[in-house]
Amino acid sequence: MYPTEADLIENWRQILSKINNGIDCLNGCPLTDGEMQQVLQQVRDLRTPLRLNSEFINGKSVSIIRDNPNDTLHNGKTVSLIVYDKQKIGSNDTVYQIARQPKFTTNSQILGERRGDFTLLINGMPLIHVELKRSGVPVRNACNQIERYMGSGVFDGIFSLVQIFVAMNPEETLYFANPGPDGKFNSDFFFHWADFNNELINEWPDIAETLLSIPMAHQLIGYYTVPDKGDGILKVMRSYQYYAAKSIYQKVQQHNWKVSDQLGGHIWHTTGSGKTLTSFKSAQLIAQSNDDADKVVFLVDRIELGDQSYKEYSGFAEEDTVQDTSNTNKLISKLKSTDSNDKLIVTSIQKISRINEETMQQRKNELEQIRAKKIVFIVDEAHRSVFGEMYPTIRETFPMALFFGFTGTPIMPEYEKNMNTTVSLFGDELHRYVMPDGIRDGNVLGFNPVMCPTYDDIDLRQAVALEKAKTHTEEEALANDAKKSMYLKYMDDVPMAGEMQANGEFSKGIEDYLPPTQYDRPEHRERIVDNIIKRFTLLSRNRKYHAILATSSIAEAVEYYKLLREKAPHLNVTSLFDPNIDESGSGFDKEAALELIIGEYNTLYNKNYDVATFAAMKKDMSNRLAHKDAYKHLEPGKQIDILIVVNQMLTGFDSKWVNTLYLDKYYKPDQAHDLIQAISRTNRPQEKREKPFGTIRYYRKVHSMKRNIDDAIRMYSGGRPFGVFVDRLPHNLHRINDIFIEIKELFEAAEIENFSKLPELDAERGRFAKLFKALSDHISAARLQGFSWDKTEYVTENGEVLTLMITQEDFQTLQARYRELYEDSTGGTSSGNLPYEIDTHLTEIETGAIDYDYMNSRFDKYLKELRKDVLDEDRLQKLLDEVHKSYAFLSQEEQRYANQFLHDVQTGNLKYNICKSFHDYIIDYMNKAQEGKILTLAQNFGLDADLLKEMADARLSEHNIDEFGRYTRLKASVSPVLAKAYFQQREGIVLTPPKIRMKLDALLRNFILHGEIE
Repeated sequence: MYPTEADLIENWRQILSKINNGIDCLNGCPLTDGEMQQVLQQVRDLRTPLRLNSEFINGKSVSIIRDNPNDTLHNGKTVSLIVYDKQKIGSNDTVYQIARQPKFTTNSQILGERRGDFTLLINGMPLIHVELKRSGVPVRNACNQIERYMGSGVFDGIFSLVQIFVAMNPEETLYFANPGPDGKFNSDFFFHWADFNNELINEWPDIAETLLSIPMAHQLIGYYTVPDKGDGILKVMRSYQYYAAKSIYQKVQQHNWKVSDQLGGHIWHTTGSGKTLTSFKSAQLIAQSNDDADKVVFLVDRIELGDQSYKEYSGFAEEDTVQDTSNTNKLISKLKSTDSNDKLIVTSIQKISRINEETMQQRKNELEQIRAKKIVFIVDEAHRSVFGEMYPTIRETFPMALFFGFTGTPIMPEYEKNMNTTVSLFGDELHRYVMPDGIRDGNVLGFNPVMCPTYDDIDLRQAVALEKAKTHTEEEALANDAKKSMYLKYMDDVPMAGEMQANGEFSKGIEDYLPPTQYDRPEHRERIVDNIIKRFTLLSRNRKYHAILATSSIAEAVEYYKLLREKAPHLNVTSLFDPNIDESGSGFDKEAALELIIGEYNTLYNKNYDVATFAAMKKDMSNRLAHKDAYKHLEPGKQIDILIVVNQMLTGFDSKWVNTLYLDKYYKPDQAHDLIQAISRTNRPQEKREKPFGTIRYYRKVHSMKRNIDDAIRMYSGGRPFGVFVDRLPHNLHRINDIFIEIKELFEAAEIENFSKLPELDAERGRFAKLFKALSDHISAARLQGFSWDKTEYVTENGEVLTLMITQEDFQTLQARYRELYEDSTGGTSSGNLPYEIDTHLTEIETGAIDYDYMNSRFDKYLKELRKDVLDEDRLQKLLDEVHKSYAFLSQEEQRYANQFLHDVQTGNLKYNICKSFHDYIIDYMNKAQEGKILTLAQNFGLDADLLKEMADARLSEHNIDEFGRYTRLKASVSPVLAKAYFQQREGIVLTPPKIRMKLDALLRNFILHGEIE
């Protein structure tokens, strides 16, 4: 129990001495103190979890120079120590231990030592650290405690070896990679563990048997962590990524290479779930095995994606173990190579397809050399990569190769392509992780599809009904019995969208009779552009996020481009389409359009592209939309607000900054996979309160599109589309009212009026924290759906009138209470066991919108009544109550001084200056009180009063209190004689200098951080 760092180092030394005891290493002579210091120095030098993972723990061996004179064979020579072997799971050479409540040394003399809960050691190294909370305390509190430990320098020295953190209470578990001393904890990467079927595993006995078991814990460190040099952080795989990679690896291990069976299987993981990392780890596991395969080739379906994948793979991998193929000759060379560093190759389907019987006529021996190898192909975006001419060519060229596919939208039997499905081309499904799983885990967002018709249903019905009745007017149709019957059938009976009947036949709807030209009209495009402009500021969050407008043809894309440039010159609009597609038959001048779009793009962004460098311009657009590379910190005004496309960017492109897709194109039922790919451009998470979902607004054949969207979501949700579509505005408004009533009842039960302060009990505060977070989430979603604080009544589709019960003032007041909840939980007095969970994003919401003018006006009204010769006590009390309610949004400290000011006004102790507002007086009272406290401290301790005021005004935290050495200088300015006199008089006993310094530090911190002297 309670092992210190010194205890753990000694334990590690003994284990290293034991497992490296052989004659070729330590030769039976244990490690000396000096040799152990060499090992520890390497840990200190590497410092970060990323480098320690790749260069120390999984770096195969660690070199030291022997200084043990008893080892006459190696003394003064370099030997290599095995510290960890990922393949030796549960062997005699691997030692597993648990360190219970290890003692941590902090970087603060005041904080002193801390004790963790327990740490899992492998070969003496603390690799997985676990923090526990009791039942009823949110598991996020354990995460917060780990973050506080990191801030206080706990995970240093031997504890810098920790790779994985686990936060647990009896009902829930989260695990995440160590971000390191310079990293940032990001709750988006706090994961729940799940079983093969993606059912969450939370309770601690199940976690102990799975995630923290041997061999899983050992494998997690050795195989399923990824030191990502590109992002500069250590990553750990999610459970579904682990199951997918393991399934592929096991399939390769079991494969009979003497039999021509190319179907390895496919992985169905929803778009946005991290398929690149999963495919890399699958490829790496195969490549690092000795004999399972000679080559692993990762295939992408576009050359530019090959460059991107190579960059990502190289960031994940050990140096020089991922090979790029800039041309076909280089690809042939890498495929022939026997160098172990050439096992993992990234290339495009275009390049690999150039290696075939015809092109290799003069190089048949080389082709046979390649064919003789055990080659595994991992195909990215398998739903679109393999249905052209190139994939069959690749399979014919490599008849003994084994193929695996990754896709978020597999081709289903209902809508096969070229008489093939994903199963027929790759084999059975090896693992599935579909959209509802991703939404539940926060890896992707749900969708808010909005039907935006540009024609009234009744007008479309009548146009079709008149055509079918072969008449020109309604009067003419109703005057003839035969025509009347036909006319009324289409006016009353035929649905807007067609339906599949029980017998398998399709029954047409009104929209199926519309001619293609119905939507290729200027008035249709005008209405869409007006609709886009009207709501763009709100949907884009004032141009923070970007949108894609998808059209049916290049000609239409160009028309939209011109229209938006004309009607919305303040927006940055551009267009992207395939310059090789020929639409000249329609009289459309594509070259002139390209010249216009490229020229305006160059002017807008100060570039110099032309038709010959169109591919480079496309890459620039992609990076701009994704905020990548040079646009990572995009300057205001340099973004793309709306990108107009036909098919480009609707598959394979990821950007968390795209939140809206405008669709003026119709996806047929058999294009479900294309539809899902398109709408999934919007569902990458960013800030939840700003981007709670992806917005899809569709304008063409809207009823049929609604049916097709519903069917596609059902299909690609594995038949369980729960939670994929977000709640509509009426539902959100109902929930806002319901939650507000619960919050109001909570405060009333605590006898608190106007939400003026927090409840006292932890249970009540915990309930408020949970309710307010839910309230804020529903308000954020509702705002994107049309909710505004200026409007209190809303009419639903069925005619119900919904009245909003909460005001903006109420919400701002509750926001202030929530912020105080966060400040209380981080103020240094919390034990970390408070039973409520705080979302720090909510505490950072701008409060500049708070209406101080309203508060001042309530006071002015009260003061005017107070100065009357004849007082109406009831009216005066009513006005005073309004004043109290108006400043309930202020902090507790501000409210205290507001009450003092009001008391002075009521008793006549203050001569009121009409040039100053109520809020001005509150600030004055606060400043005077603080100045008085600073003067008292300066007199009692002789310290630097100006420096103390500067620090008190800076709103510092425990983390930055000594920024620029200010706090150190402040303590140095204190008179030791005055400090001794002050504390000994206060305590009534003689105190030692260390005790005096401790009490002084506590007093100064309390004043600087909380404004209180005692």
